Amino acid sequence: MAVMSDSAVSVKELDFRYEGQAVSCFSNLNLDIKKGDRFGLFGPNGAGKTTLMNCMTGLLTFRHGSISLLGNEITPHKKTINKYFGLVPQDLSFYQELTPAENMEFFGAWAGLQKRDVKQRTTELLEVLGLSDVRNKQVQKFSGGMKRRVNLAIAVMHNPQILFLDEPTVGVDVQSRHAIIGYLKELNNNGTTLIYTSHQLNEAEDLCKTIALIDEGKIIAHDTLDHLLHQHSEQGLEGLFINLTGKAYRD
Repeated sequence: MAVMSDSAVSVKELDFRYEGQAVSCFSNLNLDIKKGDRFGLFGPNGAGKTTLMNCMTGLLTFRHGSISLLGNEITPHKKTINKYFGLVPQDLSFYQELTPAENMEFFGAWAGLQKRDVKQRTTELLEVLGLSDVRNKQVQKFSGGMKRRVNLAIAVMHNPQILFLDEPTVGVDVQSRHAIIGYLKELNNNGTTLIYTSHQLNEAEDLCKTIALIDEGKIIAHDTLDHLLHQHSEQGLEGLFINLTGKAYRD
């Protein structure tokens, strides 16, 4: 039974380190993301963005602390917790030799959907993401933007309440980026909480209402984007990012 909570994601006293690593990536990290938010997680390369997202989705097992999705702790509910969220990973995550319809049939069944629901969702999503005309063509022949839209369609097959997005528009053209961001806003308007990370700061500024900046495993800023820009006298997210994380190379 789901636990009532105003939080989509609650991270408390998180401590995580990779095997063989002497120093923790995070130590006593706390973060709360409200239901219905369009939340952005940003930071320099190596700051821990993807690692934190992988902890929040149960892909990585943490040493100490707790993470809850919609009031349900991940640790004792690793299998049942999957129904609450979808994940759009940075790396394309589907079978290139299959068609969009075949991929969605496979992943829909994996998510536990009934055949009738899979068929209905596949038709709906391919239409809204502009893929109906290529539903029966092999994905490996698609452009980068079309592949990203397939990635997104698979992630939302089961109507998740939370959607994690790790660089969802990397390598796509302007038209595909516009279509993807527009659809994400539509999802959010219908109640889906978005948790997004990207290096596309102009895109992020358009999408995100609340942001957190992470650097060296610590949250160094967390508030609405408008408030942080006003507080630090910056005109945009890129200036805020440089202001708070510095200009030194991080690669």
